Amino acid sequence: MPTALSSAAGHDRRHWWPLAGLVAVLAGLLVWQSGLLDGSPRSSALETRAMVSGLPSLIESAIARTDPAAQQASVIDRAGLQLHRLTGDHIDELTPLMGAAEARLIDIYQHIGRGEHRQALRLAEQLVAQHPNYQLAQLVLGDLLSLQVRPVSRLGDVPDTKAAAAMEQLDALREESRRRLRALTERPPEGSIPAQFLALAPQSRHAIAVDASRSRLYLFENQGNLDGTGTPRMRLLGDFYISVGLSGIDKEVEGDRRTPLGVYYITSNLDPRRLPDLYGAGALPINYPNPLDLQRGKTGSGIWLHGTPSEQFVRAPLASDGCVVLSNPDLERLLRTVQIRTTPVVIAEALQWVSADALSTRRASFESALESWRIARSEADTERLREFYSSRFRAQGRDLTDWWARAERDLLARGARDLELKDLSILNWQDADNTMVVTFGEVPRGSSRGVTRRQYWILEQDGWKIFHEGNA
Repeated sequence: MPTALSSAAGHDRRHWWPLAGLVAVLAGLLVWQSGLLDGSPRSSALETRAMVSGLPSLIESAIARTDPAAQQASVIDRAGLQLHRLTGDHIDELTPLMGAAEARLIDIYQHIGRGEHRQALRLAEQLVAQHPNYQLAQLVLGDLLSLQVRPVSRLGDVPDTKAAAAMEQLDALREESRRRLRALTERPPEGSIPAQFLALAPQSRHAIAVDASRSRLYLFENQGNLDGTGTPRMRLLGDFYISVGLSGIDKEVEGDRRTPLGVYYITSNLDPRRLPDLYGAGALPINYPNPLDLQRGKTGSGIWLHGTPSEQFVRAPLASDGCVVLSNPDLERLLRTVQIRTTPVVIAEALQWVSADALSTRRASFESALESWRIARSEADTERLREFYSSRFRAQGRDLTDWWARAERDLLARGARDLELKDLSILNWQDADNTMVVTFGEVPRGSSRGVTRRQYWILEQDGWKIFHEGNA
């Protein structure tokens, strides 16, 4: 694990949006300097729809999402998400989950959708005054000022000669706006959880899931196994906008500027006083590359959840060198909430949301193999136990032959003793392979002490096999 300062040079070198905010402000200044802003709108999006061509404007998008006549009945999409109208009641339900600044931005969108442009303008001015580095809010303010005197053809609608110098930044801001709205209208149903969380131990008081396709990070509270079936019950605490790698996701090699996909754990909490301003309010490193990544030959290091530099409020949807980047207020909420070593972090291209009960069959089929492993280990049956380990096994730099020789000696020296697996967490990752990340306390029956163990299992042709094992 690199130190905070030694790895700083390997993270997020680019500073985005240097021109986008200026262009947004310029759009407003042009209106003021023309002496045309008198507090009464000269046109509205509804009146000028026929005049607008090209991409939908911020105004059009907001109206389309708040107009009940434009909405279909709620349905569940293929990711398990439910479609919602962007109504006041719906926003009120989501506001406690969102960052405060994002909630205020969405409130502005609602006023725009209702044609309340003067109120939207006042709120946008207040938001920008409090967060002058919030580039998307600056852009919305610029559009609202421009809307007083002319149609707005799209978010960030400034003269082409001014916009050309910042086209990349403007396009990214438009994409940020689109993803924020999408995250509000496509919601996980009440009580649903990401499909990776088969079981969570009480020690994992919180869990994190990242949906890269929607630029969202979901923070959960583990409410425990309330019904005695092993089914995890998780309450959604936070829902935050995030940025991922400049080149996208599925990290393969050092320097590819991609964010890894998989199941990870937070390993430490870095002191922001020892970090460059680039990382904002702090950083939470994760254990990339994990044993599955290493098995696949992936390289790189220093993947963190971290904040933004003081000159920015958030980053573009694709903007980091591989880290997951939040606004500083949202990161501060994570820092106050999560624990190191016990907080799992799932990073997926697109999360699949399911009811917790729907995971029981998948969990039970794996727990059968895990129980068989426990029995063989309890009985010190080395021949039977050896069958649970994959030929691809690697641990502490040793292959299965070297590792097993020592493990077998230790097991025979200890002899048979009944073992319990306590505080079990099971996280399922499925891509080309079906794998399980399993953490538990291995405790001799009747004892209060044991070893916390973490295993990585993979489904092979002849059943579940362990390809990595070590202490958590």
